[in-house]
Amino acid sequence: MLARLRAPSRLLRAPLARSIQTSADTTTLYQDASASNPFMVKLHEDSFRTYNCDAPSLDVQVTKDELMTMYTQMTTMRRMEQAAGQLYQAKLIRGFCHLAIGQEAVSVGIHSGLTPEDYIITSYRCHPFAVLRGGSITGVIAELLGRQAGMSHGKGGSMHIFTPTFFGGNGIVGAQVPLGAGLAFAQKYNEKPRCTFAMYGDGAANQGQVFEAFNMAKLWDLPCVFVCENNKYGMGTSAERSSSNTEYFTRGDKIPGLQVNGMDIIASRQAVEYARKWTVDDKKGPLLLEFVTYRYGGHSMSDPGTTYRTREEVQRMRSTQDPIHGLQKYIEEWGLATEQELKQIDKDAKKKVDACVEEAKASPEPLLKDLWTDIYYAGTEPPFMRGREREEVHHY
Repeated sequence: MLARLRAPSRLLRAPLARSIQTSADTTTLYQDASASNPFMVKLHEDSFRTYNCDAPSLDVQVTKDELMTMYTQMTTMRRMEQAAGQLYQAKLIRGFCHLAIGQEAVSVGIHSGLTPEDYIITSYRCHPFAVLRGGSITGVIAELLGRQAGMSHGKGGSMHIFTPTFFGGNGIVGAQVPLGAGLAFAQKYNEKPRCTFAMYGDGAANQGQVFEAFNMAKLWDLPCVFVCENNKYGMGTSAERSSSNTEYFTRGDKIPGLQVNGMDIIASRQAVEYARKWTVDDKKGPLLLEFVTYRYGGHSMSDPGTTYRTREEVQRMRSTQDPIHGLQKYIEEWGLATEQELKQIDKDAKKKVDACVEEAKASPEPLLKDLWTDIYYAGTEPPFMRGREREEVHHY
């Protein structure tokens, strides 16, 4: 009898929601492309999924200059990360090194959709952001090599690189999220028309401090965009094995959310512009963005990345959903540049990165006296600082 009563409930279940589109080349031309004037393109209908908010418009205005700039930036960032990987394999870079190869549409899309005054704070995969937000390729590579020319003078390493609007690079899982909420609090307190993008990975999405930051941000309606960079694997664990709810954009409770195709650079930028308008112009408080993306390499250089997923899966993503190839297809099919012109951009990017690598390698290592600097903000140092042993004391 009980079984008969339960049976109809199975028939009343809602149909499964449509999944996010993660192809990199499904945007279509809405009108004839122009080399000199803005033109309209249309995103795939499944580029976004929403939670308690409206979706961004699928009709997007772009220009040739914008697309070419984003292509150059993505290509250059990939070349930089590939160079870092080679230096690590040559044992010139030691320690931890997390590369963002495959996720270029996220970093470049976020940078392109923000103003230079907006803030970004992230976790491990920080090298592209450090360059895009005012740093340099030489500064990043030199930092990885532990040289004086590094952006943290060779003392921070891969996860501790900063600019005036980029706050790292943070090594503690999820710890940057409440810091990002604090940055947004400062922006609101000082009445600055800016926002903060506080980024974390799917592996950090279950951290208690992430939900605490959600709560405070919504309580005070801070201009904070919480960004889950979902590359589907937290270290060596798939999202399905670690999270009971893998729709990370729905996990903000009263904070609305938006899931984004993080492999299409145009969709990524459109989502970022939507999020900035939400927090800054419309003053609606925080928003949760989830970029569905993919990393080609392992979690870090010490992870081969093939013990928890197949080589065929990685190759399939590389060949069918690569963000750089997707934008390359748009540019070529829309008549904005030829294949040869785009190949030249890649060659120029490699040449530039190679030169930066040599410049970084030529930089000397930090001196012993440099161990005592950058501990305190200039002018706030104590009279003295104790070293490793009681007798080792440095006087400022």
